[in-house]
Amino acid sequence: MMVMKPKILPFDPASEYLTPEGCWIIEMSNDADDPDCSVARARVSPGATTEWHHLEGVAERYVILEGAGLVEVDGLTPTMVQHGDVVQIPAGVAQRITNTGDGDLVFLCVCTPRFRAELYVR
Repeated sequence: MMVMKPKILPFDPASEYLTPEGCWIIEMSNDADDPDCSVARARVSPGATTEWHHLEGVAERYVILEGAGLVEVDGLTPTMVQHGDVVQIPAGVAQRITNTGDGDLVFLCVCTPRFRAELYVR
């Protein structure tokens, strides 16, 4: 069993990349040294909607930091979200989010266990 070790992970804005899903991601904490959790910063451009997707065996939480959006989670009514809101998405549940504002929609994606690309299903 892997045990997390103490470390500081500096924020690196230059590491941001565009995903096929349609959002910009900075992996803030996602490595085998901490298999129980990952944290990424997501950014969705104004007017953009991410693709429907789900994560196999991984629960996800969106923590809205900036902007406003319409989140769609299978089994729930589409709901407007804004700064401070948290969206809980169980493993295997389809989801997408639309930026409804004039500026970027920015949120943290907290995954348990950690996000791995092979668990992403479009």
